[in-house]
Amino acid sequence: MTAAADPQPETDAPELPENGEPETTSTPAEIPVADEAVADETVEADAAAAEAPETADAEAADAEAADTEAADAEAGVDVVEIVEVVEDAEGDVVAVEVTEIVVEASAPTAEGGSDEPWGRVDEDGTVSVREAGGWRVVGQYPDGSPEEALAYFERKYADLASEVTLLEVRHRRGGASASDLRATARTINGKLDGAAAVGDLASLVARVAALTETLAAQSETEAVAAREAVDDAVKARTELVEKAEALAARDPRTVQWKQATAEINGLFDQWQSQQQNGPRLPKSTAQQLWKRFRDARATVDKHRRAFYAELDEAHKGVRDRKTRLVEKAEALAPKGEDGIPAYRDLLDEWKTAGRAGKKVDDALWARFKAAGDALYGARVEREAADAEASREKIEAKRALLDEAKAVGDERDIAKARSILTGIQRRWDEIGRIFPRDAERSLDDELRRIENALRGREDADWKRNDPEQKARANDMTRQLTDAIQKLEDELAAAQKSGDKKAIAQASDALEARKSWLKALGG
Repeated sequence: MTAAADPQPETDAPELPENGEPETTSTPAEIPVADEAVADETVEADAAAAEAPETADAEAADAEAADTEAADAEAGVDVVEIVEVVEDAEGDVVAVEVTEIVVEASAPTAEGGSDEPWGRVDEDGTVSVREAGGWRVVGQYPDGSPEEALAYFERKYADLASEVTLLEVRHRRGGASASDLRATARTINGKLDGAAAVGDLASLVARVAALTETLAAQSETEAVAAREAVDDAVKARTELVEKAEALAARDPRTVQWKQATAEINGLFDQWQSQQQNGPRLPKSTAQQLWKRFRDARATVDKHRRAFYAELDEAHKGVRDRKTRLVEKAEALAPKGEDGIPAYRDLLDEWKTAGRAGKKVDDALWARFKAAGDALYGARVEREAADAEASREKIEAKRALLDEAKAVGDERDIAKARSILTGIQRRWDEIGRIFPRDAERSLDDELRRIENALRGREDADWKRNDPEQKARANDMTRQLTDAIQKLEDELAAAQKSGDKKAIAQASDALEARKSWLKALGG
């Protein structure tokens, strides 16, 4: 198996924003044009060109909206729509949020109830903004009326106020890191410094300064949490490295490579998941841990390749040996049943040949077994032919068994032996019978008749043996003499009245009489 391509270290990956969130694009609903002013006449013409409402309800709704806009204008309030577009890592839009932000319009009067406006326009079209230190020139608008020139730079102020308000809204909503918001605040401060806009710029600067102070404290907390997250991530990846190194340190001969490959691939998947979803590690630490993990993974892959290369070489040797055994087994086919002993020897060699891989083993075994089936098939065919030819022999031997039953009924032992001998001779002349089980069954029945006759002959021989007879006669004579003597002793004891002597003589006399009776006396 080819190892998966090594991932690039984290330091090579494109950097995400500091807060780790997808970049957002904030687009104010109203984007002022810097090169030319938007004439009020154009707006009025566009409004006149719109179709009139077709229903009374639509007219009422338009009237209500107009009244609302008029009220806001009188109150010095602008409503600005902030469109936030959220994109994923590949640049695809995943969410669009539209937020209406209420922004105070540039006040016509100064602080403390003064009627002095925030901006003024000179006769040559030069526009200035009022600040604490006096008037500051912000630009010129020579091609329009003073009202148009002032409105243009007031819209510039509204854009800046929208950015400040959006920053405050992002802070209130949460989700963005304090460090990211502080970076945005620095950018806005740069825009406010010497901004070409007419309005209360000092209040915007104060709002940004207050928010920056709040974010500074939050940044400190986030920094501590970020350090803890980095420490945890380092610990987690170190554990992955140690597990990979433990796999690499195992003896390749004792490893179950299918399981080990799954384990190292699982560790690699965890590494990629932590790299993509976890915090960014310091460059030196990330590179050091990745080098250790990569080296361990490479060692495991090297051992696995070496193991399978050695296994392939061993399989090749076994395959060659079993192929030769198959060829020898197939060469025995012409011998038929006579080739079975040689095939059994080849089968013993097959069992000790080893493994050549499942597919190769199965294919070679199928050929080897087919060769053996052909040999044993020849035996089966021969046995079937023998069984067919043995039917008449079986009937003949059953007839001899029926005839042999007369041996047990014959009282003359010598004549019974003569009958059995004739039957045994004709039995042998019939010859072998197949199948073997039928032959053994018939032989067992004849053997029972032979054993019964042999038992009768042994008993008769014992009875008629001269030596046995002589010993029996001598024993009879001794017992007869002993009985005579005991009878005399019993009579003497009875005459004397000795009860003990009477009892002993009676017991001994009875015993001798029973022995004599057993000898046939």
